[in-house]
Amino acid sequence: MIRSTLILIAALLFGQATAWGQSSLVLIHVHGLAYSADGKDLMIPSHHGLAVYRGGKWAKAPGPQHDYMGFSATARHLYSSGHPAHGSGLVNPFGLIRSKDGGRTWDKLGLEGESDFHLLATGWNTNAVYVWNPAPSSRMKRAGLHYTLSDGFSWKDAQAAGLGGAPRALAVHPDDPAIVAIATEEGLFVSRDSGERFARIASGGEGYAAHFDLNGKDLWYGSYDGRAALSRIALAGGKATRIALPALVNDAVAYVAQNPVRRSEYAIATFERSVYLSRDGGKVWSAIAERGETGTAKGGSK
Repeated sequence: MIRSTLILIAALLFGQATAWGQSSLVLIHVHGLAYSADGKDLMIPSHHGLAVYRGGKWAKAPGPQHDYMGFSATARHLYSSGHPAHGSGLVNPFGLIRSKDGGRTWDKLGLEGESDFHLLATGWNTNAVYVWNPAPSSRMKRAGLHYTLSDGFSWKDAQAAGLGGAPRALAVHPDDPAIVAIATEEGLFVSRDSGERFARIASGGEGYAAHFDLNGKDLWYGSYDGRAALSRIALAGGKATRIALPALVNDAVAYVAQNPVRRSEYAIATFERSVYLSRDGGKVWSAIAERGETGTAKGGSK
């Protein structure tokens, strides 16, 4: 089993400069990974706001330095949960929040002061938001899988029959809000009926990352079985394609993201704070952060 410290990752500490490239950032820990809708920014959320990689350089993003959890992007908005920055005066925890301007400002969508969703995922071209609820609340009568198609106005619970093992990651189909995937300690599971029933489509190792390709046909799955693995699995069935990874020692893939404009470009982030880019569909990876250090990264992006 991958060492427990990989599961407890929960923060990100920035360098001092905010202008692009004036100072490197130190990624102490990583909370997520997502591209902006225009494909220019790769965003990493944290305890202290967002770090952004653009044009080969890192910087702090403008906006409040909140503790973002369950961060997820769509073609129109950003969604998150988490905790407010010190001195902001906002209620802790957030519940569900949404940004329409790349994280500069955020709208409250309910459950503030009640829920902090560490597992949250959205459909890229839909308004589907799925969460794994840690405890009952005013809108969710039990713990477990829930979803909203109305930006939190109403929630539905899902039975998640057939799901095995503790959930580690959620993913939602980019076009069909009824298709959701969950990576657990027992593998990768997929539901086609809004989470009512799940079937396992991958096993062998503990699941840690799940991501629907924007083509709507494939799932990316990160796992660990003594060594890190990343696979691409067709929803229609068939043998999984193993993706060659950089050398990861006592580490595993935690997050996968795809550039919505240049769809052959993918990014992965690991539990030990390394971030890699591939511009050829995962054949070759270049480091843009290595164990949290960004100043010597060689994987510049155009």
